[in-house]
Amino acid sequence: MFTKNPATIPAAGSAAPVVSLAPVPGGAVIPHPVGVSDDEFRAALSRLAAGVVLITAHDPEDGPRGEDVGMTATAFVSVSLDPPLVMVSVRNDSRMDDLLAHQPLWAVSVLSENQRHVAGRFAMKGRISDRLLFEDIPHVRGEAAGAPLIGGALAVLECRTEQRVVAGDHTLVIGRVLTASAPGDDGGPLTYFRGKYRQLG
Repeated sequence: MFTKNPATIPAAGSAAPVVSLAPVPGGAVIPHPVGVSDDEFRAALSRLAAGVVLITAHDPEDGPRGEDVGMTATAFVSVSLDPPLVMVSVRNDSRMDDLLAHQPLWAVSVLSENQRHVAGRFAMKGRISDRLLFEDIPHVRGEAAGAPLIGGALAVLECRTEQRVVAGDHTLVIGRVLTASAPGDDGGPLTYFRGKYRQLG
C-alpha cells in the first residue's frame, strides 16, 4: 500500500491539479510531471507525421450567395466504421470553428503530394478572402454537404456534425460521413513532419 504525500493533495476548494503518484523500489512514491512547456510539447509532437487535409464548408449567411470557407488541417482522424465517423480539431474562435458551430455540413479533401500549394494557401495567417483563395483551385460542389471538394485530391468525404467537444484551446468536431470517394490517382499523400510539408519516400 502506498502512502500519499500531503504536498500533492490540494486543500479543500483549491484548484490545484491532482498529481498521480508512481511507485519506485523501496515503496516510496514520486509525482509524475503535471505539464510541459509549449515549446517542449510542439517539439515532441512535431515528430509525429500526419496527413494533410483541407476542411471546407459553405457559409450561406455570408453575402447574397454565401461564401466557401477552407482550413488546412493535420489533426484529422477516422473514429468509427459503424457508423462511419471522422474527427477534425479546429482552433476555438477561428473562422471555421465559428462556422461549424451553426453549419453542420462540411467536407474533407485528402491532399496529394502535388497539392502543397493548396495546403499552404489555406494555412496562411491574416489571409485574404476565402472566395479569392478558391478562385484558381479546381473544385466541385458536393451534393450532400454543398461544400467545395478539391480536384486532384486523393479522397473526398462529405460529413454532417454529430458532436462537438471543447478540448482546451480547440474543439473536436465529430462528423458522420455521408459520402466518400477516392477519385485521385495512385500518387502519394501530402504529409506534415517537423514543421514542414513533405512527400513520402
